[in-house]
Amino acid sequence: MIKRLLDFCFSFVSLIVLLPLFLFIAFIVWLTSPGPVFFKQQRIGLHGVPFYLFKFRTMKWAPHNQGALITQENDDRITWFGAYLRMWKLDELPQLFNVLRGEMSFVGPRPEVDSYVSLYPESDRSEILSVRPGITGRTQLAWFNEEEILSEQEIPERYYEQVILPQKIKSDIAYVRNKGNLHDVAILLRTLSMILQRILCALR
Repeated sequence: MIKRLLDFCFSFVSLIVLLPLFLFIAFIVWLTSPGPVFFKQQRIGLHGVPFYLFKFRTMKWAPHNQGALITQENDDRITWFGAYLRMWKLDELPQLFNVLRGEMSFVGPRPEVDSYVSLYPESDRSEILSVRPGITGRTQLAWFNEEEILSEQEIPERYYEQVILPQKIKSDIAYVRNKGNLHDVAILLRTLSMILQRILCALR
């Protein structure tokens, strides 16, 4: 309950403080690429309940055609502005609405689509889904460069299912079994540090 209260308060304040940035990003997305400003996709959340995860749209809009579920660094569906949003993780900001609504937390396992959750071993699936998924987390940090790694693979989808997904499952299980407020704070600080490093590198 304490974590949920903190999530609600911080997401509410963050949405107010970041409103100018939201409006700026939304305007550039709208200006530079035809289609909706936001991207939504159904993910599996707490206790296996599906919900729609929100992001700023970073890909060319194609109605009824989402293409591959995973994205590589050099994916030709990504818009030029979307590439920057993804690099700096700014496309994730609309998930603050998911946190405010109680569908996500700031820190937790990364929410997956149903087709990948169905590949989880049953015992692992129930344990991972016993907590709210997070915008960031132990797994998200471990695979911060996932798109770059996938771009180097001959068959990215197979590599994701056979190599990355099993490691993500182990990482999410480790988070659930060691979760705590101090652990969450450490993850948040590390996330901000890694994003800041990317921004500084891009500005050099």
